[in-house]
Amino acid sequence: QVQLVESGGGSVQAGDSLRLSCAASGRTFSIYQMGWFRQAPGKEREFVASIHWTFGNSYYADSVKGRFTISRDNVKNTMYLQMNSLKPEDTAVYYCAIKQSAVADYSRWGQGTQVTVSS
Repeated sequence: QVQLVESGGGSVQAGDSLRLSCAASGRTFSIYQMGWFRQAPGKEREFVASIHWTFGNSYYADSVKGRFTISRDNVKNTMYLQMNSLKPEDTAVYYCAIKQSAVADYSRWGQGTQVTVSS
């Protein structure tokens, strides 16, 4: 199994930046792709960004394109989400997750880290 631990959340002002981290441990060789998701109060969980673990191809939700950058360090088994120009609507619990193949669903999830952006 793969275990995931997020960190880096916090409370910031609109326009500020934060960097989230997601450290993976366990059977990390089984990771195909990692992703960030978020869930705001009263809303469904939504996709934020993903990255291919080997090749580094990345994808973003339209709402964060140009502001967020996803990256990974294969040596440290850690994925990052650099969030710039934060907006109040970015307020949510952010989760990282993994896929173990191209056709699999995201199967392992972290515990989440809270990001609060005030205006």
